[in-house]
Amino acid sequence: MNTESITKINHGIDRYFLAFLIGAYILAGLAPAGGLNLSSVKFGHISFIGENIDVSFSMSLLALLLFNAALSSKVTELLGLPKKLVLVLCAIATTIFLPVLLTAVLSSLLNLWHNGDELQNLLVGLALIAGMPIAGSSAAWAQNSGGNGGLSLGLIVLSIFFSPLAAPFTLTAFSHLTTGDYQEDLQEMAAQGTHVFLWLTVVLPSVLGIGLKFGLGEEKVAPFKPYLKFISLLTLILLNYMNGSKALPAVFKTPDLDFILFVAGVTAFISTVSFGAGALLARLFKCTRADALALVFALGMSNTGTGLVLASGALADHPGVLLPMIFYTLVQQALAGLIYTYLSRRQLTEEII
Repeated sequence: MNTESITKINHGIDRYFLAFLIGAYILAGLAPAGGLNLSSVKFGHISFIGENIDVSFSMSLLALLLFNAALSSKVTELLGLPKKLVLVLCAIATTIFLPVLLTAVLSSLLNLWHNGDELQNLLVGLALIAGMPIAGSSAAWAQNSGGNGGLSLGLIVLSIFFSPLAAPFTLTAFSHLTTGDYQEDLQEMAAQGTHVFLWLTVVLPSVLGIGLKFGLGEEKVAPFKPYLKFISLLTLILLNYMNGSKALPAVFKTPDLDFILFVAGVTAFISTVSFGAGALLARLFKCTRADALALVFALGMSNTGTGLVLASGALADHPGVLLPMIFYTLVQQALAGLIYTYLSRRQLTEEII
């Protein structure tokens, strides 16, 4: 396919991305065999700094996503980041501490839930959401809405480099809100289950992508961007299908409606507060509209794909923890779409007036 054709396809997938995600999850619930077979593929075993990890097909796809995102990004926009260093560090700190504090505040209410095992699944899922870096898709939403692309990219890159430190802290913090086997799993992952995983699947691919981008230059990479985006979109949908195939068949077979509504409500609340935190931080720093949009989408969107891949391997005995992350993925994309639609209509109205 030529560049024009692939670009049109990318626009179509972008426009209906939420529908594609929902379709992938429906397929995972009804026909999980393909996803389970792909998830079982292993390429080898790595032992590094005291951690042992199987290199799976899911990990490879995740690394490909991060590599493509870094290679496709406009890294030159990072050069202006030092001027906003305090703002950026405050934003990164907010992404790390806000979910922990928010869940801790809500814990007394959450503990009223009638099923202890379901509550533990929710808390562990939230821990993995909170411990992940900012979603790469936040930059696309911000730029499409007129946000500062350099600030968006800077927040994503820094959150990626902080992730090997942030994830163990977050998992340890959430372990104090959980009990039993779930608490042990979080503590074990914090101590020796996330460092190598994040370095291999998140940090290293991002460094390689940025390094290659600087080495080749924008002019040489630009013709391949539509193809890189197409590969990333398909990879992201495939990953969600694979991860969903582990948790959703049971949900489809015997749906627990009250638990589904519970998970949907909690994830929607936390996601909404996270988007709102970006707006509040922008107001505190008296940011321009472009910077404010970058903050709103960055703070509101977590790289749940990374969390899903991590959980599917490290917590295979607790497939229920995947459900909150699946819902959070849908919720944050839906909220991002609503914000984008609202801003687009507002801008159109202002132009007409």
